[in-house]
Parts: sequence; structure tokens; C-alpha cells
Amino acid sequence: MNVDGSDVDGRDDDLAAWKFTGSPGPAAGAGPGPKLPGSSAEDSEPGPSRPPRPAGDGRRSDQSQTRSRLEARRRRTRLSRWFRWTLLVIVVGGLLIGLSGYYWINSEANPSGPPGAQVVVQVPDGEGSTTLVGTLHSMGVMGSPLAYRLWSQIHGAPGLVPGAYAFSRNSSFSAVQNILANGPNVLGLQNPAGFTVGELSQRVGQISSFSEAQFHAEVTDGSVRSPWDPPPSTNLEGLLAPGNYIVTPGESSRQLAEAMVNRFNATARGLHLAAGAARLGLTPYQLITVASIVQKEGVIPSNMGRVARVILNRLAQGKPLQMDSTVLYALGRDGGPVTSADLAYESPYNTYLHHGLTPTPTCFPSVDALRAALNPPAGSWLYFVVVANDGTEAFSTTYAGQLANERLARSRGVG
Repeated sequence: MNVDGSDVDGRDDDLAAWKFTGSPGPAAGAGPGPKLPGSSAEDSEPGPSRPPRPAGDGRRSDQSQTRSRLEARRRRTRLSRWFRWTLLVIVVGGLLIGLSGYYWINSEANPSGPPGAQVVVQVPDGEGSTTLVGTLHSMGVMGSPLAYRLWSQIHGAPGLVPGAYAFSRNSSFSAVQNILANGPNVLGLQNPAGFTVGELSQRVGQISSFSEAQFHAEVTDGSVRSPWDPPPSTNLEGLLAPGNYIVTPGESSRQLAEAMVNRFNATARGLHLAAGAARLGLTPYQLITVASIVQKEGVIPSNMGRVARVILNRLAQGKPLQMDSTVLYALGRDGGPVTSADLAYESPYNTYLHHGLTPTPTCFPSVDALRAALNPPAGSWLYFVVVANDGTEAFSTTYAGQLANERLARSRGVG
């Protein structure tokens, strides 16, 4: 060591610089370390460089990686939590929607309250269920068409058979299904103008659930009444409106008779029958009787007005009506020739033997016959006879004119 300590200081400075850099000393198998004073030339050759790393970098890197892992874990947790909540909402929402849909369909399929009035729907050939269901919904028979389509996916839908069906308003889907599955349940019944109580009773008796005898009794014994039938009469002859009727499931023969009475009442009121009869000097019942004879004798509308005038003229003159149709009614026949023996048949309905009108109408008059009886044309005719195959009649004021018309008819092959 020098007295001034320079060598020592220099080495000390180099050593301090080496320590300051933090470079590690030589280790086994490692390259040469930093050059020290007094080292050999070989020791002074540079080795591979190593970038310096500040103290504490290792700890910061570990902390950064830890924070990254924690953040990634938190992100995964948040995603997992979001997914679970979303799935829960979907499941609960689906259940709520499903339950709501079930209860909605069930409420539409099974409406509250009792069934309402019956309605009749005609199903034409080729009509689809979608159209029919829409019609039934609009008529108040059933609930939502959409609910029915969904309901029928489970319960099935029957094929449609063309025909008339009776449904009750406010029906359940199953009730509608049962009716459609069994086919048309409405029967048609025609009461032609000119029919009698006896003929109509026979036709009603052809309906499986009805009885001819029961219907006949109901329209002749006072079970069903008409305001146009004067006491003590209980016979509804002439007082049941002609036309087409429908017989719905559960309908009784009495209800059918009442429907016919109601229709006749509506027609008579519409024609102002009471006032019109009074204008002619007749009671309403007498005018209906006149109309019934007009129906049988006039045959076609073009004859009816003048036939009514002949009846009124003969009544006014006190002459017997001498109408073949009244004799046939007494005999229980409809049409055909009238023999001399028939004309001698004793009955209050035989207008060859008895003056005035028959005790009751002799058939159900049409609206045309009622109008003709209410508004007969002016004229003095007393006779008529059919002179053409289309039913046209010729009218005369004298018996000689009647005989001439009869010859005309024979020449044409009529009568």
C-alpha cells in the first residue's frame, strides 16, 4: 500500500463500482466476471452481456401476474354469474309464459256460466275447420279461434260433414267437438201452403224423436193456443204458418207447433189482418177461413184475388159456396175428382149442402192467399173453372158462362 493510499483508493473505487452495479461474481460454470486490477489479459476479454435489472423488478412482475390472474378470475366469475341469472330468467319466464298460456287456453276452452241460446250453422260442402271456427266465434258459440287450434292439437279435430248444426252459445271446446264428431244434428221440416193439420202431423211423425199422435193432439186440444183462434175452438187448422222449419236437438213437438203459431202471428200482424177483415165485414178468423179456401181453389197466385171475390160475392148473395175443396177436406182427401156421392156427403164442411163458411179453415194459407182475401179485386164473378194445364182459371158472372168455360176446358183436355 502506498503512503498516499492512491492504489488502495483506485482499487477501492473499482470495487465500489463493481458492487454498485449489482453484477454477480463468478460462479461455477459462469463466464468471466468484471475485470479487476491486476487481472491477466485473458481475464480481461469481455463475456456475454447481461442487461442490468433494477432491484425489486422481480417482485413487481409477480404482483402484476397475480393481479392479472385475479382480474381474469373476477371476469370469469362475473360472466358465470351473468350467465346463471340469464338462464334463470329464461327458465322462469318460460314457465310463467307456459302457465299463463295453459290457463288462458283452459279458460277459453271451458267458459264460465251456463250455455246460452241455440244457434244453427250451415256447413257447406268443402268448408274448412278454420272458417267454421271463425264463424262459431263470431256467433258467440266458442272462445278464441287461436286457443281452439292449440287445444285441438292435443285433443284432435274431427272431420266436417256438410249439413246443419245446432250449437249453444258459450259452449266449451269439448261440447263443440262432440257435436261436430256426431255429424249434422238439425233436421229440416217443410210445412207447405195448403197442408192440413192431419198432413202436417204425419210429416212431423217421421222425425225420429216425435210422435204423430202427440203433435196432432197438441195442435187440436188446446195445448198450444193462437190469438186468432176464437173460443171455444182449440183447432189450429189454418193457423200454423207454412214454410221451412228446423228441428234442433232437444226440441219438442210442442215447441215446434209454437214456432209455427208465432210465425203465423207475425205474418198476420204484418198484413194488418184484423183491420183488413173488419173492412170486409169479417172477423179475423173468418178471413183466415176465406184465405184457406182461396189457397185450395185458386192454386196459383194469379187466380187468388178473383177466387176471393167469388167467395165474398156468394156470401153476400146468400148462395152456397159450392167449393169442391171443402168437400174433399171433409172426406180427408187432397185433390182428385169429386163425385155426386161425394157432394152428398153430410158434413158441416160440405159447402154444397151448407151455406156460409166452413167451421174452421181448411188448410194453412200462404201469404199470397191471405193478401188476396184481404184485397180482392172489384168484380161480380160467381163462378170459375180451370181452363189450362198451368192452372189458369176462367171466371164468369152467370151459370151459362160457367158452362161455356167448362166446355172450353174439356176441349183443351183439362179437367
